[in-house]
Amino acid sequence: MPELPEVETVRRSLEPQVLEQTILEADVYYGGIIKAPDPHTFCDRIKGRRVKSVLRRGKYLIFTLDLSTMLVIHLRMTGQLLVCGREAPLKKHTHLVFRLSGGQELRFIDIRKFGLVYLVENNDMSAVKGLHTLGPEPLAEDFTWGGLAEKLKKRRGALKAFLLDQSQIAGIGNIYADEILFQAGLHPERKPQDLKPQEVKNLYAAIRFKLQEGIDFRGTSIRDYIDAKGEKGSFQNRLQVYDRAGRPCMRCGQILKKKVIAGRGSVYCPNCQT
Repeated sequence: MPELPEVETVRRSLEPQVLEQTILEADVYYGGIIKAPDPHTFCDRIKGRRVKSVLRRGKYLIFTLDLSTMLVIHLRMTGQLLVCGREAPLKKHTHLVFRLSGGQELRFIDIRKFGLVYLVENNDMSAVKGLHTLGPEPLAEDFTWGGLAEKLKKRRGALKAFLLDQSQIAGIGNIYADEILFQAGLHPERKPQDLKPQEVKNLYAAIRFKLQEGIDFRGTSIRDYIDAKGEKGSFQNRLQVYDRAGRPCMRCGQILKKKVIAGRGSVYCPNCQT
C-alpha cells in the first residue's frame, strides 16, 4: 500500500500537471471505487470543476476544486494515478478517467479494485470515512516529541500497532513502521507506555527522518507503486529491515527475524532492537 512518502511523491508529480486544469468530463469503467455520490451523480457534479490545489492528508490525496468541492482519493493497496495524453491506450484495470482541459487525462488504475474515490460538497471532510479522524501529520511543525510522548502514555498493545494506527499518526504503514523501529532501535512488541524519555525522542527522530528519506528517494517501488508520470521510486534500495527476513542485519550481521505483530508481518533485528 502506498504510504505517506509514496502518496506525497504522487502529489508532487500530479500538481504541476493538473493545477488550474478544468475537468471536462469523467468516464467511469468500474463504479465500485466511487463511494460517494453514486457514479452518475459523480460524473455530473465533477464536470466543469477546476483544480485549485492538490493536497495530501495522511495517505489521502485531496484535489480542492472550485465551488467548495473536493475530490478525495485513497490509493489503498494497488491504486495508481497517471497523467497521460488522450491518445495513450487505456491500461488494463483502468477504472476512472478524467478528461482535462489541457488535452491530457488523469487515469485511476487499480488491479485489486480497493481504491476509494469521493466527491465532497462544501469541503466537508467528515463525509469521508477515516479522513476526519486522522492523527497529526508526522512531518508537520506541530508534531512534537512531547505530543508523541503523551500519545504513547495512553496506548496499550504493541508499539508496531501504535505506529500503524492512523488515528494516532497519519500516513505510516507497514514498510515505514519497520524501518522507523529499526532506526530507533526499538523492538516492535515493546509497550508504548513503557518507553523511556530518550527512547521516545529516538522514535520521534526516526519517524521524521525515515519518512522524509522516503520522500527524498521518491517512495518505495516493490510491486505496484509508481508516480503520476509512471516513474518508480528508489527507496526500496535503502530498506534495512522490511522484506529482508532471514538476511543479515546491516548493522550487526545477526539474522533478521519476521513475526506477525498487530496482524502484519514485522521484520526486525533481535540484537539491535530491544
